[in-house]
Amino acid sequence: METIIIATRASELALWQAYHIKDRIESSFPNVTVKLNKIVSKGDKILDKPLALVGGKGHFTKELEDEMLAGNADLAVHSLKDVPTYIPDGLELVAITKREDQSDVFLSHKYESLESLPKGAIVGTTSLRRRMQLLKQRPDLKIKDLRGNVNTRLRKLEEGQYDAIILAWIGLSRLDLLKEIPFTQKLPLDRMIPPMGQAALGLEIVSGSTKLKNIAMSVNDENTFICTKCERDFIAKIGAGCSAPVACNATISGDTITLQTMIGYPNGTNILQDSITTSIESYENLGLNLAEKMIEKGALDILKNAEKIAFKDEMPERL
Repeated sequence: METIIIATRASELALWQAYHIKDRIESSFPNVTVKLNKIVSKGDKILDKPLALVGGKGHFTKELEDEMLAGNADLAVHSLKDVPTYIPDGLELVAITKREDQSDVFLSHKYESLESLPKGAIVGTTSLRRRMQLLKQRPDLKIKDLRGNVNTRLRKLEEGQYDAIILAWIGLSRLDLLKEIPFTQKLPLDRMIPPMGQAALGLEIVSGSTKLKNIAMSVNDENTFICTKCERDFIAKIGAGCSAPVACNATISGDTITLQTMIGYPNGTNILQDSITTSIESYENLGLNLAEKMIEKGALDILKNAEKIAFKDEMPERL
């Protein structure tokens, strides 16, 4: 019997994801036993400020990667949206699971929908991408930082600290928490464009083992791999981190693939939006091509200025 060790964050959602991959591997490879190495990441420890203000990248992945490089794990399971486009030497991002519903969802104990929120309502999110798109639609809203694991965020909503909060639908669905919320509204993808990699899991392995790579590849979904490669190429080209106010989403319809993006200020102004479509056979440079179009329109200056004004109220000394 061969043993594979999966490095995973210790949060409830991360453990759901790791056990999901463990079950799939053990089902496909009966002589393989999978064990978990549970780790508290930097992103799970820093709860007193938005991660966009912390600096650096890989807040939810670095400790897992360190464990693999130290020989204490063979494979890591990540929420792909948290994985930086740079992968350290000695590691490979080799498989992406089939993408599920990428929608963000509006949650409230008081109001039925985003449209029904009164002027000046307090909406919780730490995501600059969500903040940008919310304020583009509803500049009258007050956006308030929201940190903590899923259960902590839902508790803060129930306590009345927020009139509504916005989270990823998939995490709540996996943990069966949607039924606890009186009012929920799934936001259409054209209204709230997702971030790179949302609703897919990424499997990162220690390089050098063909057998380990084959095991990880058993959960790979080719269409999701193609879509997320385009998204990750786009993000890498423009140099945006996981916390930047950037929405980026690729979808396949028939024989074509479309990549759309939105970049702007966190306050919902200075928005750049574009998309590009090609045949699936020609997808290889799709992300790079769209990035070049956005750079020509001024995306790099917008990102630079967006970082300066992000969370201005929370940390004015940065200006």
